[in-house]
Amino acid sequence: MTPRTPLLDRVKLPADLRNFSTDQLKQLADELRAETIDTVATTGGHLGASLGVVELTVAIHAVFDTPRDRLIWDVGHQAYPHKILTGRRDRIRTLRQPGGLSGFTRRSESEYDPFGAAHSSTSISAGLGMAVARDLKGETPKRNVIAVIGDGAMSAGMAYEAMNNAGASGSRLIVVLNDNDMSIAPPVGAMSAYLSRLISSRSFLSLRDFAVRMAKRFPRPLERTARRAEEYARGILTGGTLFEELGFYYVGPIDGHNMEHLLPVLRNLRDAEGDEPVLLHVVTQKGKGYAPAEASADKYHGVSKFNVVTGEQAKAPPGPPSYTKVFAQALIAEAEADSRIVAVTAAMPGGTGLDAFGKKFPERTFDVGIAEQHAVTFAAGMATEGLAPFCAIYSTFLQRGYDQVVHDVALQNLPVRFAMDRAGMVGADGATHAGVYDLAYLGCLPGMVIMAPADEAELFDCVATAAAIDDRPSAFRYPRGEGIGLELPKRGRVWEMGKGRVLREGSKVAILCFGPRLYDGLKAADALAARGYSTTVADARFMKPLDTALVDQLARHHEVLITIEDGAIGGFGSAVAHHLAWTGAFDRGLKFRPMTLPDRFIDHNTPAAQLIEAGLTANDIITHALNALKVDEASPARPNPVAFSAQ
Repeated sequence: MTPRTPLLDRVKLPADLRNFSTDQLKQLADELRAETIDTVATTGGHLGASLGVVELTVAIHAVFDTPRDRLIWDVGHQAYPHKILTGRRDRIRTLRQPGGLSGFTRRSESEYDPFGAAHSSTSISAGLGMAVARDLKGETPKRNVIAVIGDGAMSAGMAYEAMNNAGASGSRLIVVLNDNDMSIAPPVGAMSAYLSRLISSRSFLSLRDFAVRMAKRFPRPLERTARRAEEYARGILTGGTLFEELGFYYVGPIDGHNMEHLLPVLRNLRDAEGDEPVLLHVVTQKGKGYAPAEASADKYHGVSKFNVVTGEQAKAPPGPPSYTKVFAQALIAEAEADSRIVAVTAAMPGGTGLDAFGKKFPERTFDVGIAEQHAVTFAAGMATEGLAPFCAIYSTFLQRGYDQVVHDVALQNLPVRFAMDRAGMVGADGATHAGVYDLAYLGCLPGMVIMAPADEAELFDCVATAAAIDDRPSAFRYPRGEGIGLELPKRGRVWEMGKGRVLREGSKVAILCFGPRLYDGLKAADALAARGYSTTVADARFMKPLDTALVDQLARHHEVLITIEDGAIGGFGSAVAHHLAWTGAFDRGLKFRPMTLPDRFIDHNTPAAQLIEAGLTANDIITHALNALKVDEASPARPNPVAFSAQ
């Protein structure tokens, strides 16, 4: 058998594959799948979703005139093959690496990424905005706008809000529903493909348009009946009644891995006239074409580097348990003692550790799908009936439910407990997933208790304290990754409300830490002491209620007060500054330095490198302390022997 000439090397941009035959596009898909597997084996990342859309990616770029036609990938997990085909193959092995390509779509990275997507269910809204803009500008010929959204993302209400708006907008939009949670038997698939090709064809649409015009000549009740009859006939035949009711012309389902099915339908949709939005339902298999991914329970959703032949993922050397695992252990311990405790997550049971909780307490665990708004209010409803809900949501995703946190929880003073995983920098997932705004957006809410553990042992205490708070909402944040290796208790201790602790007493400089930057504070204190500057280190534990007695003592007995947190401006340091300003500490000459994340987005990198870039390391603390003291490091220090007690 004559070996096939490689095709992927000939594709620099999507225009290069638009003259390929169907057989060549099939071959290109095979090569693209192999390239994607090899890439993620090197870099790690989201493999399964990308493998599931290889044929769909090739077909869309072969049929549509991207980038003039806008192609939006919802979430962006599945965009690796898209990046390879759109001029980024030479950099694809820098994916998620320092200074390399983003793991998601990004407008600044390529003109083929018209919209940045990393949080779920935004593609239809963005696509409709582009379609309306196109129509308002009177573009001719009209560019196509294609939004590819996965079935999981359709569990979010935002997708339906957008579809409802699109159905009534009069702006043409193509939504591709990538459904990887169902299968089509071959005979059904062939019939479905035939019907899809038929009802998306120009002749059928012209006939349908003629029927619609004729129906308008009928009395209005008969017109409505005729229109409904046609919609329901197609809906029942194809399974798309829901989308028809939202105002979309439904086509499908078709096999998303079969080029003979995909290409003619996509061409029909490209060439169709009219202003009706269309939903094309394609069925794919997550992890398609790579046996280890197909066999995996999560279809290799997110993977570390792996061996392509065996599929075995690289394992980090054994270390302390992750904060996520510790949270799950702590919550299980509390739930064993309190039958009122229930746990809610928004499509992230594994990511938040609630899969472990769910095995122990399946009837008390609720995964509501990608619906953070619903998760928050659902938890609030349970709180009104005396349950003790823990709402475990990544810090970056809780932003999506902020209105509900304000109106449905805080305003009603309901004891919902927010466990915010992935607080601070998150490494390779970059700015879109960094949990850096929670302190600012929760700290302004009356009555909210906000805590942060300095280490994994304190996380046990945070969970226990939150479980004990029954008269108001509470939140605690903890980082991605492993703890520092401390022995874990069997159950946490309940902290005294709004009280921090002093770990080391000094007299010249005070370092007040909120969260895991405490250990950088201790390192900095050692270095400052070696230079002769006696340094106090305190762990705030609470941002709200703030330990004002501790803050006042630190301010009165030290020349310099430094706060440090891994959050944005407007969080813990701002709360401390507000208190100090009103108590006159600055009038008395206190030198205050709030260390926060800088006022800019920090790109993907290793967590350690991100902290260096953010200026939140022990060395940065030392630098700020010495600058505040106006110390020339070449001159000898004059230590002040006076210490104080925070007790």
